[in-house]
Amino acid sequence: MSTARLRIGITIGLRSVDESLWVNGIKQNAVFLAEALKNSELVASVTLVNTTDVPITQALPWDLRRWPTASFDAVKDRLDVLIELGGQIDETQTSYLKSRGTRLVSYCCGSEYVHAMESILFDKPLWGYNLFINPRYDAVWVIPQVASNSGGFFSTLRRQPTLVVPFVWHPMFLEARSVALQNQGVYRAKPGPRRLSVMEPNLNVVKFCLYPIFIAEEAFRLAPERIAHLHVTNSEHLAKNSKEFIVLMNQLDIVRARKAIFLSRYDTPVFLSEFTDIVISHQWENALNYFYLEVCWQGYPLVHNAHLCADLGYFYQGNDVKAGCARVLEALEGQDGGSNAYLARQRRQIGRYLPHNPDLIQSYETLLLRLMASPIT
Repeated sequence: MSTARLRIGITIGLRSVDESLWVNGIKQNAVFLAEALKNSELVASVTLVNTTDVPITQALPWDLRRWPTASFDAVKDRLDVLIELGGQIDETQTSYLKSRGTRLVSYCCGSEYVHAMESILFDKPLWGYNLFINPRYDAVWVIPQVASNSGGFFSTLRRQPTLVVPFVWHPMFLEARSVALQNQGVYRAKPGPRRLSVMEPNLNVVKFCLYPIFIAEEAFRLAPERIAHLHVTNSEHLAKNSKEFIVLMNQLDIVRARKAIFLSRYDTPVFLSEFTDIVISHQWENALNYFYLEVCWQGYPLVHNAHLCADLGYFYQGNDVKAGCARVLEALEGQDGGSNAYLARQRRQIGRYLPHNPDLIQSYETLLLRLMASPIT
């Protein structure tokens, strides 16, 4: 690698001029990665590169001075590295970059093997016959939580070995969204029975609400007087339209007692602040995500089975519903008296994911040095 500092682009795919950062985590991921790379002495600049025709305006929900954003055509002649994260470039654009000596990285942050499997088995179209998978990546970087289920999928299709890279997160958007909330959205103990919440997206098998509901049911059977109710977001369509879901729910005491409420999609910071005392979660092959960090950063007790962040919240193993119930009961008993210490501990442990963490920055510098030392494909 030359001594010149690197000019890096990170792709996004805007769908509207004012697209919300809460639609999904991809654009947050791009911003957080940009912030981490900006902290490296190897990096001269980082630009968010939009790969769609949506114009770049001040309507975007991030600071364009802090995170410059441009179209592909505007920056294609001044990039040393393009990290394809939230928007895909085509074959012609790839050839142009390669002719200039630009390295191309595929940054993978989705459970794409699961999406492909479900699409094939359950007739949920993804690509049709127009799938383009770029064969000319110089590296494939995969975040830890999708490496296990999708690493081999990425490696074969992208024709490069996968490298697991640090997960990056920052509370900047969470705190901006929470500034007008009571106590800035941070957990505060309240008297009386506790409100349990399950907030899985219920889009596929990776993060589904059924086991968290069962955990809440087990806790309700043992301590019904301690539980005010159970909110299950992103589930209204299931409670109305899925006969199987309805039949299963009607077996549960917490449902029969009319303590379970099935709701539509909600903004996480607002829902935590207004409706939640304890969050119960379950994942399958996706053991780290923004939601866990958002919940714990704000000091809410999180009962979860995500082994990659087992030191956060109240961890239980695997699919052990009884163990999850025990952690709920523990949170019911002990959270309020130690809520300030819990908050401080959560934020301290989350520090390893923050963009200014020295170990995280060094890991990305090592990846960049390896990338620039490799031959261009």
